Amino acid sequence: MNRSNEAAFESVIEAHLLQNGYMPIAGEGFDRERAIFPETVLAFIRETQPKEWAKLEALHGDKTGEQVLGDLCKWMDQHGALATLRHGFKCYGRTLHAAFFKAAHELNPELEARYAANRLGLTRQLHFSPRCEKSLDVTLSLNGIPVATVELKNPLTGQRVDDARRQYRQDRDPREPIFEFKHRTLVHFAADTESVLMTTRLAGLATHFLPFNKGCDGGAGNPPDPAGRAYRTAYLWEEVLQRDSLLDLLARFIHLQIDEKRDDQGRKVRTESMIFPRYHQLQAVRILVDAARSEGPGRNYLVEHSAGSGKSNTIGWLTHRLASLHNSGNQRVFDSVIVVTDRVVLDQQLQDTIYQFEHKRGVVQRIDESSRQLAEALENAVPVIITTLQKFPFVSRQLLKMAEERGSTSTGTLATQRCAVIIDEAHSSQGGETATDLKEVLGGEGLREQARSRAAEEGRDDLEELFRSMAKRGQQANLSFFAFTATPKYKTLAVFGRAGQSAHRYTMRQAIEEGFILDVLKHYTTYATYFKLLKSCEDDPHVERKKAAQALARFMRLHPHNIAQKTEVMVEHFHAVTRHKIGGRAKAMVVTGSRLEAVRYKQSFDRYIQQKGYEIKSLVAFSGTVQDDKLAAVTYTEVGMNHGISEKELPERFATQEYQVLLVAEKYQTGFDQPLLHTMFVDKRLAGIQAVQTLSRLNRTHPRKEDTFVLDFVNAPEEIREAFKIYYEGAGMGDEVDPARMYVIKGELDASAIYLDDEVERFCDVYFQPKQRQSAMDHQAMNAALDPAVSRFARRQKDDEEDADLWRGKMQAFLNLYGFLSQVIPYQDSDLERLYVFLRHLAAKLPRRTSGAAYQFADDVQLEYYRLQKISEGSISLRDGEAGRLDGPTEVGSGQGGAEAVPLSQLIDVVNERFGTDFNQADQLFFDQIVEAAMADAGLRQAAAANPGDKFELVFRNLLEKLFVERMDENEEIFVRFMNNEPFQKIVTGWMASEAYRRFRSGMAPGAAE
Repeated sequence: MNRSNEAAFESVIEAHLLQNGYMPIAGEGFDRERAIFPETVLAFIRETQPKEWAKLEALHGDKTGEQVLGDLCKWMDQHGALATLRHGFKCYGRTLHAAFFKAAHELNPELEARYAANRLGLTRQLHFSPRCEKSLDVTLSLNGIPVATVELKNPLTGQRVDDARRQYRQDRDPREPIFEFKHRTLVHFAADTESVLMTTRLAGLATHFLPFNKGCDGGAGNPPDPAGRAYRTAYLWEEVLQRDSLLDLLARFIHLQIDEKRDDQGRKVRTESMIFPRYHQLQAVRILVDAARSEGPGRNYLVEHSAGSGKSNTIGWLTHRLASLHNSGNQRVFDSVIVVTDRVVLDQQLQDTIYQFEHKRGVVQRIDESSRQLAEALENAVPVIITTLQKFPFVSRQLLKMAEERGSTSTGTLATQRCAVIIDEAHSSQGGETATDLKEVLGGEGLREQARSRAAEEGRDDLEELFRSMAKRGQQANLSFFAFTATPKYKTLAVFGRAGQSAHRYTMRQAIEEGFILDVLKHYTTYATYFKLLKSCEDDPHVERKKAAQALARFMRLHPHNIAQKTEVMVEHFHAVTRHKIGGRAKAMVVTGSRLEAVRYKQSFDRYIQQKGYEIKSLVAFSGTVQDDKLAAVTYTEVGMNHGISEKELPERFATQEYQVLLVAEKYQTGFDQPLLHTMFVDKRLAGIQAVQTLSRLNRTHPRKEDTFVLDFVNAPEEIREAFKIYYEGAGMGDEVDPARMYVIKGELDASAIYLDDEVERFCDVYFQPKQRQSAMDHQAMNAALDPAVSRFARRQKDDEEDADLWRGKMQAFLNLYGFLSQVIPYQDSDLERLYVFLRHLAAKLPRRTSGAAYQFADDVQLEYYRLQKISEGSISLRDGEAGRLDGPTEVGSGQGGAEAVPLSQLIDVVNERFGTDFNQADQLFFDQIVEAAMADAGLRQAAAANPGDKFELVFRNLLEKLFVERMDENEEIFVRFMNNEPFQKIVTGWMASEAYRRFRSGMAPGAAE
């Protein structure tokens, strides 16, 4: 044999599979008309079901085999090969099984024996057609029914995986019995020594293959064998097609997905797809299931899967597996699996998928009505529960009501059950008190017992509820969390990851390179706005600099000329370019900076489109009611501006050909899937995770969608690149949060005398009362305990507003740090929990900031000069440079800087310098606030003590960008210019570093290092 040809490649695969549980089946025994191996089918049934065979033989004699084969093929032609393999077929009233799959446990030796009796067959060069002598390289069968085919190519002889794909498309007639969709073979692999492709449906030239590769260095492809032992693609036969693995795929993974969609004419179209897991989906589910089996409940797992990963199916497979999972001792690992999601489409998909595996209803319950429905499902330990996070805070009350109706007593807690909680979109689900309520509800009686024991240890039975409140925040022995996200935050990695690492990762880069999502940064154009303002009033009033600067920026953003100019650019681009994309069906989104801007843009768009006579229609999306800034009696709502289209029906109406442009303000920037969305116009400051989530609305694929386009009026390409780079090849954690810092902040808050210890004690005595002692009068008592602190804060705010705001910032920092750290560190300090609960309620009662007037400059300022200029276009590459790390919560107070008063004319001069083209060192005034924030950094203080000025500047520069990102929303336009202009950036950085260094040094003792 030639050792470098395709036959040698086939022989390697054959040898491995035959040594690991497969048996060779000769191609001569294949029935080409019926597309089965008749003798293998009959031998399997006779061996594994002798009683049924004997009864059928008594009826049919020597024609029994023909009767069985005829009924089997009719059943597969009617119900499909997959359903027949899973659930058997009828022959003269008897159920015969075409295969036996592994039980979830090993308690039944008969089931184990039947599973071992399955005959996995391998046939090389199978002549499959009744009409010609074409052959398949490798055909795999289960008990005589062909289930998979493989076409192999060998790069050493000049043929690659694309040639195998071409062979399936051009040389494999989908009408052949063996290839008929659903009825026989279920999956087809095109493979060479480097790469694998996969499809579940042959359709001639329309056959769509998906990559079936492991991924290499964060991107597409396959890594070489680290041991230098085998091909890059050896995983296909060594892992995926291995005997137990293929049987597992047939039993628990492959499924028929039925979708109903509306076509362009609004008619419902039903489509069927056979779903076979992609490699990363299969690997992720198996890694998680194996970990849960060996580790048991009480562990967390983070799944970092990019958009385009097929997350809904991965969650479906994982849910099904966990619901029936048994450990090595054959005990069930979880009583219930709870899927927390806000996606309605996932509810139905999970129910349909799991029904195909289980073939019985009642396994999955969707909580779509009330918290009562959730309470009942939890109490009855329904195997799979699909719900939203928002229903958990009310479960305890419902459990008490249900017990009252039954005439029994209850503590309002569940019996302790072992639960797996699967979180869809973990970056938005794990924070806040609602997530803690979920832990409290599912902690059940075990949590109450833990609190009772702790209260007894402390000799404080009256504080049982306090200790329960503390215990619910941390990791609980009966709960395992499986958190899915494409864009984890620091908190997500810390709470659900292991040492800051995810359990499984499928990167944005791999999804783009494999073609599952589009690269939204490939066509990115930025514009800059240059303008000059003039004071038009006769007097020159003194105004507070920062607030007036914000008001002037707002004046500029809402100026009719600014909106009109940008509207023209956007509409003309849509009309000239976008509308011709995706077969003339492309849509655009306009991302605005505020609800009022969305209103103004909607009016401007409609006006301009009408003037030009273009066939373009727009919709607008914003929440609540918007007050007109000029006409006191005029307000706007989304429904009103969209001529009666309700909020709920807007996505469906936008999907029709009637509408082309959607203008948004803080809506539809996450979780909105519209494959026809091609272009995004951005007139809003975007940073970090928000930039990634917003721009990723464009990345969904469509058969006719070749590219995307972004036109950005606000953000610099480098900022966008840095935001995406963090997630491009998987997110990493920055420095860990220092738990000791929280005690420092607590000490500073205690020393401030805003609240007294006995007030905290009084509030908590009422708040943590046992349920049977709670009453309506508690509301009054809790408010009475909070009010003295509110009064003291109000007095301080009146006397020294800046100091009051600094205190408010420290309070928020404590709440953030404790809310985060209590999830990862099992604190035993009940004083922290008391203060946390007290401050959380106090924060809601404190008077709002009243600093300075809200300036309106419509009559005092006029626009003298305006220019909108394209400054860059092209691709933003993510391949080069280092990715930033995700930083945790720090002591970032929200204190406002001193309210410096300056003449309006002087301020306008400064603003014009900021926003125009002539940047200079006068702009140093804008960055006082950043210097102040830097002064609070303990690490920077140490650097100033130990280093000369030039070395200190290097340390300062590393901190600076982080400080900017944290404050971007406070002065959007200034920060944009700073990030865009490198010479200016250097000047300002140098000045700020020297100013911070001077202040640090002036406050230090003599003799410190120079």
